[in-house]
Amino acid sequence: MLYYLFDYLDKLDFPGAGMFQYVMFRSAMAAIFSLLIGIFVGKKIILRLQKKQIGETIRNLDLEGQYSKRGTPTMGGIIIILSILVSTLLFGKLENIYIILMLVSTVWLGLLGFADDYIKVFKKDKEGLKGKIKVVAQIGLGLIVGLTILCSPEIVVRENREVRVNNIIEEVVYQTEDVKTTSTTIPFMKNNNFDYKWLVNWMGDYADEAAWIVFILVVILIVTAVSNSANLTDGLDGLTSGSSAIIGVALGILAYVSGRVDFASYLNIMHIPGGDELMVFASAFVGACVGFLWYNAYPAQVFMGDTGSLTLGGIIGVFAVLIHKELLLPILCGVFFVEALSVIAQVTYFKYTKKKLGVGKRIFKMTPLHHHYQKPGNGSIDALIQKPFAPLAEPKIVSRFWLVGMILVVLTLATLKMR
Repeated sequence: MLYYLFDYLDKLDFPGAGMFQYVMFRSAMAAIFSLLIGIFVGKKIILRLQKKQIGETIRNLDLEGQYSKRGTPTMGGIIIILSILVSTLLFGKLENIYIILMLVSTVWLGLLGFADDYIKVFKKDKEGLKGKIKVVAQIGLGLIVGLTILCSPEIVVRENREVRVNNIIEEVVYQTEDVKTTSTTIPFMKNNNFDYKWLVNWMGDYADEAAWIVFILVVILIVTAVSNSANLTDGLDGLTSGSSAIIGVALGILAYVSGRVDFASYLNIMHIPGGDELMVFASAFVGACVGFLWYNAYPAQVFMGDTGSLTLGGIIGVFAVLIHKELLLPILCGVFFVEALSVIAQVTYFKYTKKKLGVGKRIFKMTPLHHHYQKPGNGSIDALIQKPFAPLAEPKIVSRFWLVGMILVVLTLATLKMR
């Protein structure tokens, strides 16, 4: 909204109004404003949650210090969502289709997570919203995003093409016209693009239509997978909010370089006209996560609940799809995916050994993975992996996961030139 106000003032030669024309300036303002909302408005929301006795129900997991968390307010994801929405509405270009999709995704997943937390807290149902309903809602969002990318004339790219002399890249040129494409950036390959159409070329005349079907299915898979992975990661104070902030920084950088033809040419990636505006949203996202971390860091004064975790993961998934960088997510969101894979591996191995041996066995002492490090490895738990033998303190586990996340961000950005 402020963008349009200052755009009008700039036409009247109002001093300094032209600053709002620059994405970098508005991104910085969005980050700061989002951070301040999280800190100052967040405090009032926490007090309101405490007053209404919206506290977390703690299951007996036999973890050190877990009962000290009992009664800590949950549904704190409201703080994150409010910070993102207000900052983006103030500093973003609201007619930009990418911003619109990100705002819709934030509200959609926020309502889904809120419904889940509401059932757990007020209805006293520990299971919350039925898993099938969650998946259907996530599939619905994936369909909205995928079909919008297909149908909207504003979502286009200019694909990069290498000009080689003696097998050496002399320059990167772009198509003169904007096009619809099912291509995406792929790491470690000489040609930095991968087209989903290659998977269905055997369909001949129907390959184009089939490619879009495959693409939309991939979008649905990514939104569902990343959202649920972030939800599984939310188990230690500051783990999900801190990890999301780290990922958000990388996404903001990727959006900016994709939206700038000069940087896109240097990195040999697709140019996405208007995509740099997503940096404003990414900055608001990072500011919101850090502002929430002010109260969520150990010992947490508030938990985000599914209201926050489902939203954060879904935002990351949708954002990556919009900038055609979804195939980088296994590296960029490595912490989230390893957490999810640990649960899948644990359940699969337990069922297999129970069927084969009559007794279920475990790979990890406990999953998701972060809980494995909270358990002693003295053999009291029948697990293949016993190390570390001594349980680690919660802040140390979180700090190390953050460090791993930072390394993965650097690796993700480096993949754009490692080919």
